[in-house]
Amino acid sequence: MTRADLSRWIDAYEAAWRTPGTDALDALFAPAATYQSAPFQRPYAGRDAIKEFWERNRESADEKFEMRAQIVAIEGDTGVVRVEVDYAEPIDRTYRDLWIVKLDEAGRCFAFEEWPSWPPGSKGGYAPGPET
Repeated sequence: MTRADLSRWIDAYEAAWRTPGTDALDALFAPAATYQSAPFQRPYAGRDAIKEFWERNRESADEKFEMRAQIVAIEGDTGVVRVEVDYAEPIDRTYRDLWIVKLDEAGRCFAFEEWPSWPPGSKGGYAPGPET
């Protein structure tokens, strides 16, 4: 993976977030990908599970947010990204995340791990993993 590869993936992730439906996730995630929504949560396994999780946890494709991403490190097939997201206008929620993204040779993510954080005393929370 190169910085350019990861940067393209991040841009595509944001574009998919702003696009109705989940078809864009086919290009983002490998069929057997895992998506861990927070540390210690069980990951969602498989693209269909990720699509269902995606739709359940976003307000809509029209959700107002501003996202800023900075690539922190790349080692082999793994990238670490610092992401800040401000939701709504005016801002009513702010998150700072670390993403651990593993890309396959086709540029699709096969393992995604998110470490969300939000300011103390503010609205915030993480999406739980799948039920057991």
